[in-house]
Amino acid sequence: MKEHLFLAAALTLVFYCNYPVHAQNVQPVADTTLQSNRKKIDRIDQQLIELIGEREKIVKEIGIYKAKNNIVPLQAARFQEVLNRAIAAGEKEGLSAEFVTELLNAIHKESLRIEGDVKKN
Repeated sequence: MKEHLFLAAALTLVFYCNYPVHAQNVQPVADTTLQSNRKKIDRIDQQLIELIGEREKIVKEIGIYKAKNNIVPLQAARFQEVLNRAIAAGEKEGLSAEFVTELLNAIHKESLRIEGDVKKN
């Protein structure tokens, strides 16, 4: 639940923190630049959601395989490998290890939920 709240908070922050509280203080030229950058962020946010959705479709396929072959959903060593790789990639992008860890934990929790649902069915 905490990871889902973090992901929701992070996405909400991305979506809404870019809207000025006092729009009347924004200069017209700066406003054009700001709006342009906000549109770029909106497109990137949409791509992030689509990519996570695509990832989770693959997770479902993996869940089906694991269910058919009696493999438990949680593969701790594999998750640690994914996390280490993501932290290194995030570092190159200026992202903190803490942020990347929380983000990947939220995504992993959703992946385990999906795999669990597959196993139930």
